[in-house]
Amino acid sequence: MKELELKYGCNPNQKPSKIYMADGSDLPIEVLNGKPGYINFLDAFNGWQLVSELKKATGLPAATSFKHVSPAGAAVGLPLSETLAKIYWVDDLGELSPLACAYARARGADRMSSFGDFISLSDECDADTARLIKREVSDGVIAPGYTEEALEILKQKKKGGYNVIKINPDYKPEALEHKDVFGITFEQGRNELNINEEFFANIVTDNKEFTEQAKIDLAISMITLKYTQSNSVCYVKDGQAIGIGAGQQSRIHCTRLAGQKADNWWLRQSPQVMNLPFVDSIRRADRDNAIDLYIGEDYMDVLADGAWQNIFKEKPEVFTREAKREWLDQMSDVALGSDAFFPFGDNIERAHKSGVKYVAQPGGSVRDDNVIAACNKYGMVMSFTGLRLFHH
Repeated sequence: MKELELKYGCNPNQKPSKIYMADGSDLPIEVLNGKPGYINFLDAFNGWQLVSELKKATGLPAATSFKHVSPAGAAVGLPLSETLAKIYWVDDLGELSPLACAYARARGADRMSSFGDFISLSDECDADTARLIKREVSDGVIAPGYTEEALEILKQKKKGGYNVIKINPDYKPEALEHKDVFGITFEQGRNELNINEEFFANIVTDNKEFTEQAKIDLAISMITLKYTQSNSVCYVKDGQAIGIGAGQQSRIHCTRLAGQKADNWWLRQSPQVMNLPFVDSIRRADRDNAIDLYIGEDYMDVLADGAWQNIFKEKPEVFTREAKREWLDQMSDVALGSDAFFPFGDNIERAHKSGVKYVAQPGGSVRDDNVIAACNKYGMVMSFTGLRLFHH
């Protein structure tokens, strides 16, 4: 297949629309089910690059959950704890395959943002992963292959219209890439930067001890940022992104946005949230929305008389700011990556509130000394990579 006509572009009024290879060669993909759209393919191809690099860097199966050309979550296939299985709503599925664990983590870290995602998988999609995908609200999936059972499960989704794309894992794009803006063609070399543990060798803080897990987490952070709309920062813990701040004009706003998502991920693991007495009939999306409100500043939206009765069997106690802070103070050993330098130490101050211990950023700010001093104050380890990772 040399080209594929699409229903429309980014918006219904943008026609005609298609994908094709400029050199006239065959497309490296096959649509096995559904009719993916323009944004679906943007998410699919960016996500595929991300999970391919995660697999290369860690040796583990990887998955990402994409929305609007930025990842909502990304993870590798480490086993799930009992707590994580419960907050990701997969504790009823039994023991999951490594690939299914990767997607459960990628989808579960920020379920609000992942709602209606496009999924990318580094490995052949197995039945465990397909069963997990089938129960979530999602637009489609791209993978290098699918078992027969997995494909049959996915074809049942969305009344038979779920988008399933198979990509050739051996496909290598040209060294130069192009895109048109306002009728003008832009050309640049592809960002083929290889992110591995050598990437973090230049440690500039007093504390210079990166654990092996920290190196993995920082690699996940930086690879995720490589495919996240800039400005962007990414918090990672135990093999998965737990907070991604994308597309903000101010870096401190990225750090705050991603930090709040990381905080929410940790708050969802608190006994006060895990023991919320939901009514039996509540839908998964409504449960996610209720939790998001309950742990936030607008908690009365779900606790007010006339509202809580539709969500809970009995009215929960308010999760006070003091109780939340006490729980958040237990979060530790979080890794933080930034796609460009931190211009001020305020980013580190905010990161500290979310348990960050390991930091990687390009460096090069006129206030690097202030940022280093902030890290030293909290005993953090920070590496200057010397390389920016903007993505637009």
